[in-house]
Amino acid sequence: MSTEPSGVTVSPSCDKPNRWQDLLAGLSIAGLLLPEAVAYSTIAALAPQAGVIALFAGLLCYGLLGTSRFAIVSATSSSAAVLAAATATLANGDPQLRSTLAVGLVLVTGALFLLAGAFRFGSVTSFIAKPVLRGFAFGLALTIILKQVASVVGVHLTDANLVRFAPQLLEQLPQWNWSSAAVAAVALVLLGGLSRFPRVPGGLLVVVLGIAAGQWLNLSDHGVKLIGAIDLGLELPNLPALPFADWLRLGEVAFAMVMILYAESYGSISAYALKHGDRVTSNRDLLALGAGNLLSGLFHGMPVGAGYSATSANEAAGATSRWAGGIAALTVLIIVLTVLPWIALTPEPVLAAIVMHALGRGLSLQPLGRYFIWRRDRVLVVCAVTSVLVLGVLDGLLVSVAISVLLMLKQLSAADIQVLGRIDGGHDFVDLQRHPTAATEPGVLIVRPGEALFFANVERILGGALRLVRHSQVPVHTVILSLEESPDLDGTSLEAMQEFFVRVHQAGKRLILARLKHEALAALDALPQTQANGVILSGLSVDGAVQKALSLAP
Repeated sequence: MSTEPSGVTVSPSCDKPNRWQDLLAGLSIAGLLLPEAVAYSTIAALAPQAGVIALFAGLLCYGLLGTSRFAIVSATSSSAAVLAAATATLANGDPQLRSTLAVGLVLVTGALFLLAGAFRFGSVTSFIAKPVLRGFAFGLALTIILKQVASVVGVHLTDANLVRFAPQLLEQLPQWNWSSAAVAAVALVLLGGLSRFPRVPGGLLVVVLGIAAGQWLNLSDHGVKLIGAIDLGLELPNLPALPFADWLRLGEVAFAMVMILYAESYGSISAYALKHGDRVTSNRDLLALGAGNLLSGLFHGMPVGAGYSATSANEAAGATSRWAGGIAALTVLIIVLTVLPWIALTPEPVLAAIVMHALGRGLSLQPLGRYFIWRRDRVLVVCAVTSVLVLGVLDGLLVSVAISVLLMLKQLSAADIQVLGRIDGGHDFVDLQRHPTAATEPGVLIVRPGEALFFANVERILGGALRLVRHSQVPVHTVILSLEESPDLDGTSLEAMQEFFVRVHQAGKRLILARLKHEALAALDALPQTQANGVILSGLSVDGAVQKALSLAP
């Protein structure tokens, strides 16, 4: 699967889009999306309409700008939990400020997505290592489910992490609202049974049954809360009035939010693109997610992303194009315009059951099992799960992001220089350390950085190359530096390259740079030391550079 070409190329197994199948899929997932949207609003501690607004904004923007035919962009459980934790921390108990901060956070998240798309960061898809993401998702699912249990049974939790509030939940067992617990249990059983039929809108059916049961049995008289009125009267788009310091704090959280949302979204998008042989354009998807979050934030909605549960439900329902998402949005709109007062009568335990059922698959240990084979991945999973359970959602998210970034920087900075040799007398050159049978070229030293050059590794890598030049056991007249791993160079790398050019020239060797990408070649060509030291810049293959070196040999 390629993530860069634009457009969507469907594999031979999927012919032309089938509008009938898209219609059925859209009707099916609408029954899942509407209850989940309202339920995720409760997780985010926002009014029920926030999730519905996010649903419309995500489906509209991704339908117009996105590239995956299966992705469903709407509010997600992870973003809802992070939003709730972040605004609770920053607002210090002020509900009005918390609502304003939520709007600001969604807007900043959208702006960062647009910047990432504009600067073409779509190719940098591994923001968060998969073991970290899986571990965070597991810990988050467990945390949200237990908080939903607490909400159902009427227990107020004062601590933000699982280690402390789990005992609180059990200590207050005698005060549990068992009527609410029974409603949630029945709803879970129904959802489990209906999940066996992908084309049946199980979530919507359970909501309808819950409304009917609530009115027939007078559940509100037994302490079962209803979600209340949903006000979809849209306000004029406006920016929240916040001091600059608050915007800065929101920017820190929004950066982590973007990483989690994009890692989650790209995971579901790429999984189904790979499964069906589709092509998706990651930069366009970044722009689509940015537009969706901005539109949602302007109308006081929640953050949006391509959640795995909704996307997988869309594919399982038989969707063949993005028309399915549009039909789902239209169906939800019709439901909202016609039966909105009835939706307000939905028992809260039913919504809690929908959330718990949606997150239930996140508690499966099977996806985590593969990461326990390697010691490093095992440590990452345990750290990510522990950080969420012990530190809470927000701090756990920040720690998980930090772990992933540090892991990436460690890998890049630990890269070393490789010496290449010709394998089997052909045109291919490989690392001599891994392929000791490869042959070196007489008079030519060929070196290649193991990773892309950047500020944290360039001096050490080029220093290693200079040591190889100076301490070569055979006479060398030409040094070839292959830079296929470095599509572009930062300022520190360019300064180090200038010094490297001078040192190689002083050692009496000719220097040829091979496999240069356009951006790196243009930057190096502008350096005065390039011409002054006779450095040859080229996009030639290593074999081509060797032939050139031999033709110029004294």
